[in-house]
Amino acid sequence: MERGRQRLTKEWFKVFVAACFEVMWVIGLKHADDVLSWIGTVIAIIISFYGMIAAGRHLPVGTVYAVFVGLGTAGTVLAEILLFDEPLHLGKLLLIGVLLVGVIGLKLVTPEHPQEDGSKLAEEPGMTSGNG
Repeated sequence: MERGRQRLTKEWFKVFVAACFEVMWVIGLKHADDVLSWIGTVIAIIISFYGMIAAGRHLPVGTVYAVFVGLGTAGTVLAEILLFDEPLHLGKLLLIGVLLVGVIGLKLVTPEHPQEDGSKLAEEPGMTSGNG
């Protein structure tokens, strides 16, 4: 039981790190202006998607993607405000808060028990695994 929980914590950590790299590459797309910054942006894209895909092998993919995008969106908006003097609007902050509540809610309702072989969680409700 404890081993399964540690694995899930590790997988959610991958999602968090991937979202941090998402913030970097999104900012890079906007602000890169030389070869080195474009190389850094491409590296951030690769790391970001690798982390998300790796976590999606063990967690429900829909939830992983929603959490990844939600954290990345909130992080990008906050980074633009803190690092690039984007105007601070109360409405924007409130909507980021709502987004983060949704992301936290999705994480909280995600099943915590990996399958017996430890390979992957059961699929999300409503998803099918059949061909066609």
